[in-house]
Amino acid sequence: MSSYEAFHRRSIEDRDAFWTEQAMLVDWHRPFDRVCNYDNPPFARWFEGGQTNLCHNAVDRHLSVRGDQNALIFVSTETNAERVYSFRELHLEVQRMAAVLLAQGVKKGDRVLIYMPMIPEAAFAMLACARIGAIHCVVFGGFASHALASRIEDATPVAIVSADAGSRNGKVVPYKPLLDEAIRLSSHKPSSVVMVDRGLEPFVSLPGRDHDYTALREQHLNAQVPCEWLDATDISYTIYTSGTTGKPKGVQRDTGGYAVALAASMKHIFMGEPGETYFSTSDIGWVVGHSYIVYGPLIAGMATIMYEGLPVRPDAGIWWQLVEKYKVSVMFSAPTAVRVLKKHDAAYLQKYDLSSLKALFLAGEPLDEPTATWIADAIGVPIIDNYWQTESGWPILTIANGIEKKRSVFGSPGIPMYGYNVKLLHEATGEELTGADERGVVVVEGPTPPGFMQTVWKDDARFINTYWKSVPGKMVYSTFDWGIRDKNGYYFILGRTDDVINVAGHRLGTREIEESISSHPRIAEVAVVGVADALKGQVAMAFAVVKDAATLGDAAARLALEGEIMKRVDEQLGAVARPARVHFVSLLPKTRSGKMLRRAIQAVCEGRDPGDLTTMDDPSALQQIRDLLA
Repeated sequence: MSSYEAFHRRSIEDRDAFWTEQAMLVDWHRPFDRVCNYDNPPFARWFEGGQTNLCHNAVDRHLSVRGDQNALIFVSTETNAERVYSFRELHLEVQRMAAVLLAQGVKKGDRVLIYMPMIPEAAFAMLACARIGAIHCVVFGGFASHALASRIEDATPVAIVSADAGSRNGKVVPYKPLLDEAIRLSSHKPSSVVMVDRGLEPFVSLPGRDHDYTALREQHLNAQVPCEWLDATDISYTIYTSGTTGKPKGVQRDTGGYAVALAASMKHIFMGEPGETYFSTSDIGWVVGHSYIVYGPLIAGMATIMYEGLPVRPDAGIWWQLVEKYKVSVMFSAPTAVRVLKKHDAAYLQKYDLSSLKALFLAGEPLDEPTATWIADAIGVPIIDNYWQTESGWPILTIANGIEKKRSVFGSPGIPMYGYNVKLLHEATGEELTGADERGVVVVEGPTPPGFMQTVWKDDARFINTYWKSVPGKMVYSTFDWGIRDKNGYYFILGRTDDVINVAGHRLGTREIEESISSHPRIAEVAVVGVADALKGQVAMAFAVVKDAATLGDAAARLALEGEIMKRVDEQLGAVARPARVHFVSLLPKTRSGKMLRRAIQAVCEGRDPGDLTTMDDPSALQQIRDLLA
């Protein structure tokens, strides 16, 4: 295509022809009869009649061309372990794991829950499930028992694959006691638990239920397990959205549409080439880990790095050392991680040869301009923000430099990706906003593209009622995010539709205030929440982490910095956006995937119960806020 604009337009206006071309990026056992069945909105069924297999596309099809090239690179700075698997070796290990699962009675369509640290066996288990047609449900390792129990209850797995323990910052995190308690709490009892014993933490096995993976693997060293050819519309996996209250919401993904979406994104968005190396710093417990640690890079014939550890251990140069060592061409991380690195000497980032790196992609929460500028200056490669959700499976907004080179606009995740018919709707009337710089709710007009969620697992009504709304002549999927679009078509995400502060009748997005505060040179990170106020309805309350805590030695120093920040917000946004207070903390409350727990902060500020905190990484962060307010 002559331009990205034409490429995107064709994906919407000539949808079937466009996606037929993209489908040629994957192998099909049987060709599809129909590209998109949208006879029953909002349910889109992609590539009906076709048969394929995710594991075949990720592993088997590469054996003849690059069997001895790197496929899975495992690095743990927690246990000082490093192991590289070629595509041929990965193929053997996945078949062994598949044989183990089959011997435990797992069949096509059965669920297998995977509760694992970032170790190779976790990837083997995911790919083995895909190979035999089982539906995997990966739950973030270390989830508390109650949260894990609710997911076991909803997924009803035949088997669970787990490990004795994970490790974080040199501290062992036992998994087995949490898993045992979760199974005890759940009304559903899996018949088999396959345990990978890393030797980190002694554990007690339950006879008849628990099985040692190493012993089972020995029985299947020469296993030959063929791929089960699945209908394109068959379920590949479910994954539970973080931060849900009540019954967990299982996002259900298909097989064929997902394979095509990932293959296309690796080419058009991430510019990955076969034989190169991809490094996503996420975790397989989150959707980024599914799409861009395990499936996406392998489908593209790339090596993928699976990393267990922190970005600053043993020092803040570890990620960049891996980029140099394995000649990483594409890297994917989160703004949160960059803000952590921002507190350390930038020399760590300039110590290694990063010439192989084409771009650093960032996603997970909004990327503020100061952080983007800092990392761009520090590593000297293009920084590409992207915006998507567990529900979408791949980016909704970014730039597709594989089609046409476009500049990143710091503060904006980019423009709508091909296949996504993105609109801005007026909050009250539902009318489409077509002008520049008008704020509305970001929605995607149906049908959603390949790779998007099919439905909520076992709950079509919840899928419709949660995500979809009818507007004149169409159905739209709501992202629940505010956004604006500038005159050049770039979108800016302003925060959740429920993260808007109403200060004396003025509606303010917390995102805008956070951006202003984080532009102060001494601020590393900030969270802003709206807090109930008798006079103004709500006021903004800010909690900030400074780059150098030693500079806040006394109350006078804190007051002075708070005054500087207030002045900056006044100048950039006006006095109406000025926070009531700026409190300084050493860390902010986040989930283990790096998402800020703003609602929990707000609840503590208002003296309310913060609710379910099972996903919180470090409870002391919220306690620090409680102590400050007290």
